[in-house]
Amino acid sequence: MASERPNSAYPECVTRLIEEFGKLPGVGRRSAERLAFFVLKSPEPEAMRLAQAITDVKRKIRHCSTCWNLTDADPCPICRSEARDASTVLVVEQPKDLISLEQTGMYRGVYHVLMGRIDPLDGVGADSLTVKDLVRRVEQPSANARGVAVREVILGMNPDMEGESTGLQIASEMTRRGIKVTRLARGLPAGGQIEYASKAVLADAIACRQEL
Repeated sequence: MASERPNSAYPECVTRLIEEFGKLPGVGRRSAERLAFFVLKSPEPEAMRLAQAITDVKRKIRHCSTCWNLTDADPCPICRSEARDASTVLVVEQPKDLISLEQTGMYRGVYHVLMGRIDPLDGVGADSLTVKDLVRRVEQPSANARGVAVREVILGMNPDMEGESTGLQIASEMTRRGIKVTRLARGLPAGGQIEYASKAVLADAIACRQEL
């Protein structure tokens, strides 16, 4: 028998709505109540648009079978685009990293989303990621975007211990297969101060210095 909810001054459906909002990351009880009352006070068409958007996301969004980006069409628009250089693959940890890079408008290749990173302490190994799919794209051009052979893999993981470990393993897999491996340049951020930069950031800044 399901346990009964504690006594509440709210109708049951409102209580359930508050509870569901409360499950969202960073949303406490008070914030959940504010969100619930925002929905209650909104005109019905507006509230229904929110409900429909949630429904559409759960029913229509999937992972691209080529790059693992989030998409409502397979393959995704980036993998399908004739304007993209499919021989260059930028590897990132999560779809949100891909979105950030796309917003710069500076990269015209394609991507591969790992859906995480190697983290032995949390029990996450290469087999838990999409590394095998990346290797297949390299070994079988037909598995890559538009059937183009991969010539270069760019490592775009976060510059921390787990990101470095993930990058080293991928670099090893690619090098054994004769694929050129590069990584995103790192260094001092614009507006930053040298005294607050870590040794790793300063080392990258020196190694990746540019001629003026």
